[in-house]
Amino acid sequence: MSQPCAARSIASVLLLVASACAGDWPQFRGPNCTGLADSNESLPVTFSATENVKWKASLGDGIGCPTIVAGRLFVSSMIDAEHVALAAFGARTGRQLWQRVWPSGELPEIHQTNSHASTTPAADAERVYFYFSTLGLRAVDAATGADRWHSDLPVPYFVFKWGAGMSPIVHGDQVLFLQDDDLSPALYAFDKVTGRLRWKDERNDMCVSYSHPVINRTERGDELVAAGTGMLVGYDLKTGRRTWFARTLLRNIKTTPVARDGVIYISLQSSGIANQWIASIDQKETGNRDGKVTKDELQAFVGKMKVPEAFYKKTFERGDTNGDGALEGDELDKAFLPPGNYAGARFGASNPADEYVLAVRGGGTGDVTDTHVLWKHPTKQTDHVTSPLVVGGRMWLVKCGGIATCFDTTDGKLLWGPKRINNAADYFASPVYGDGKIYMAGENGFVVVLKDGPELEVLAKNDLGGSIVATPAVADGRLYVRTREALLCLGM
Repeated sequence: MSQPCAARSIASVLLLVASACAGDWPQFRGPNCTGLADSNESLPVTFSATENVKWKASLGDGIGCPTIVAGRLFVSSMIDAEHVALAAFGARTGRQLWQRVWPSGELPEIHQTNSHASTTPAADAERVYFYFSTLGLRAVDAATGADRWHSDLPVPYFVFKWGAGMSPIVHGDQVLFLQDDDLSPALYAFDKVTGRLRWKDERNDMCVSYSHPVINRTERGDELVAAGTGMLVGYDLKTGRRTWFARTLLRNIKTTPVARDGVIYISLQSSGIANQWIASIDQKETGNRDGKVTKDELQAFVGKMKVPEAFYKKTFERGDTNGDGALEGDELDKAFLPPGNYAGARFGASNPADEYVLAVRGGGTGDVTDTHVLWKHPTKQTDHVTSPLVVGGRMWLVKCGGIATCFDTTDGKLLWGPKRINNAADYFASPVYGDGKIYMAGENGFVVVLKDGPELEVLAKNDLGGSIVATPAVADGRLYVRTREALLCLGM
């Protein structure tokens, strides 16, 4: 695709975010979670912790991404073990405009890669919408930080200590929030001005996932699309009614789809939850290595935070078909996969890990598995966390080890790869695009800059001197990178 055509295609995506101005980065991965910047200004190729740094701010621990709207930047952090903060800065100057601090309450143990300040605020010119696991969803004034509204939500429960990681998105006059946890999975739509709950979809046919909903433009209007256990689901934005579904996903999904020109592009990888239960609970020091999982083993694995009784009722009572108080064999699938939704990578499979890329055309009705899946290809090049980047008719992927792959979005065929990008690291940040360049940030603190084009071309490898888990933001000719402890604004 030529650059003018690519620019027009990018512009069509940005029209979906009506509340954001040109150049804004209003939520996780920017406009419609695509990772595509709406800016014609030049972005830096080379930079470091001191070179091409326009400003730098020290933060507490966190991995939530920065959000930029109407010249203000918003970012969250844990300022200590018991308090979470949401701060606003001048995006061009780095001057702190305000900061809100809330007591976090009792927090569970989480994986070291995660942070309790893990979610990205969404924003428009008037309000910032911020989620925290124990505080629910809050809206504050974008200019002052003053409270506007607050909605309590169930505190999410995660057996595997992955912790919370979902962020709100904004579309039109609604704030949308998806939380597929191990206990109360649901999708919510709130009035962004008043905080009134417009609708809620109880997603009890889903298990824990970390995939943000996106807006898909179709001939009959905008629809909301959300990935989950085994299914991609299309929603009516006004009512929350499920309009279509495609049974083509896996047990869980941590990547966020990209919606472009009526098509949803997905990359995913899942090893199957039942196999994880055996490996992590029964086969480790918390278990007795007998190939079964009991309530006592589960409680020992979880540690000091007591397993909710409601979780036992949801899982063990469903799966323990012989009533012996232990789960083994296909009882594990019955316990941890919703009835009628036994997705891929099931217990005991000869290849317990599945991964592939696919494209689904939106705008259908009912079960569209056989009619709207445009292509689906198995591959060993996906990552279970980093989301795809779709630009110029190509789908770019990066996985742990610093390995990139590129697919044609027309038919999903491999264009090139896997190829190394000169930074062998773990990758949790998803790639972003601006000014004809693709930025891939590794956990080791290096950001690799690639040229957008039909072949792999590495332009630079830049050391920012701190671990990077958060996806960078791009706005108005600046690249904003959040390390575990600091925020850097990079420009020419």
